[in-house]
Amino acid sequence: MGLRLVTRLRDLVELVRAPAALTVPGDSLAGAASAGWPGSARGVALLPVASTCLYWAGMALNDYADREQDAVERPERPIPSGRITARTALGVAAGLTAAGVGLAAAAGGRTAAVTAGALAAAVWAYDLGPKTGALGAATMASTRALDVVLGATAGGGAGVRRSLVPAALVAGHTASITSLSRGEVHGTSTASARGSAVATAAVAAAVGLHSLRTSPNRASGVVTAALSGLYVTTVLAAQLKAVRSPDGPTVRRATGAGIRGLVPLQGALAAAAGSPAVGLGVAASAPVGRWAMKMVSPT
Repeated sequence: MGLRLVTRLRDLVELVRAPAALTVPGDSLAGAASAGWPGSARGVALLPVASTCLYWAGMALNDYADREQDAVERPERPIPSGRITARTALGVAAGLTAAGVGLAAAAGGRTAAVTAGALAAAVWAYDLGPKTGALGAATMASTRALDVVLGATAGGGAGVRRSLVPAALVAGHTASITSLSRGEVHGTSTASARGSAVATAAVAAAVGLHSLRTSPNRASGVVTAALSGLYVTTVLAAQLKAVRSPDGPTVRRATGAGIRGLVPLQGALAAAAGSPAVGLGVAASAPVGRWAMKMVSPT
């Protein structure tokens, strides 16, 4: 019984891509920093947990929606391999969605609940709707943007406006990585890989300009620059390899690098808002995430 339970837990960890959730708390922390840390410490602390629940819900729902395609392209995934039933995956997605919205409501009241509800709706729309094309990439990007905004809602709606630029930058990165990820199995075009590389460079440049406008002191500016550099080196090198060789395995590695690259990007945005210590703390999770994602694929 004990061994069976451990195996079951491992299957659930794989279903929700549990280690990839280390890329999630930085969204709401960047949003909260941009909004001036609104609300109570308890509220700010709960929102990353709410975000993580919604992220895991999306991963479970994605496998539920893609189970027939995965049976052909990724038969080792939990549902097509028979380790988890489609009904269980759907139940996990529904339960985690309810938990995420409920935690957001407890953290920030009505504004946070409405934002989390919109985020949950975007997650379900992406997973159950068409994932290809510009609409799919835009829907996925909206989930990350709303996640950043969610962090600004701990004290109500007053700080939301200040979180919009960070939200847009995270969304731009996410749209680029989502478009590139379409080639994880069969490869992509050189033009698509080049477009993602250009987008990464543009996001890094925009973070620098944002920092010049918002950083209140030298320390914030220095940390922002350092983490922006880490973001570029984490993501761009892998994307340039995909430009040279846009086959499936290379694109998959570039997609994984793009997912991990969210962490220094989030840290840079928190630092640019005047919270360099938070930015460094967010970035410090990157090595743990890199190790964990070797155990369980984030894609």
